[in-house]
Amino acid sequence: MRAGVLASGALALAMLGGVACGTHEAADPAAAPAGAADAVRATETAFARTMADRDHAAFVTYLSDEAVFLSDRRTLRGRDAVAAAWKPLFEGPAAPFSWSPERVEVLDSGRLALSTGPVLDPDGKRIGTYVSTWRLDPDGRWRIVFDGGCPGCE
Repeated sequence: MRAGVLASGALALAMLGGVACGTHEAADPAAAPAGAADAVRATETAFARTMADRDHAAFVTYLSDEAVFLSDRRTLRGRDAVAAAWKPLFEGPAAPFSWSPERVEVLDSGRLALSTGPVLDPDGKRIGTYVSTWRLDPDGRWRIVFDGGCPGCE
């Protein structure tokens, strides 16, 4: 059973993999519109909760029609392709991994944001770092447009 969960986690990291990792100085938090970073953090947290809740239909609502998910093996383009590729990760009673935002940065325009943080295995061990780009859509909802990760990056 544990091997199956770890294999699922490895698959997820492969899907998340491929984005360069690094650290940078924090931008001036006063530059982005008030509350924008908090809104993106809340959206990312809710997005991650879809995996914990095993709710694939809710997961899909956070994807932009133009979503691009990067991995070291392939690029998934469009909501339907991402949704189909990630559906197996929602099967079974336990989530194969989890993630949460450690850092959120928003452009001064308040229309584009980046969130990044740890990817954890079911035992809580850090197995990578994700990087997501969010866009504020005309309907007022933040949706993910780019997603990738770095297996082993801390």
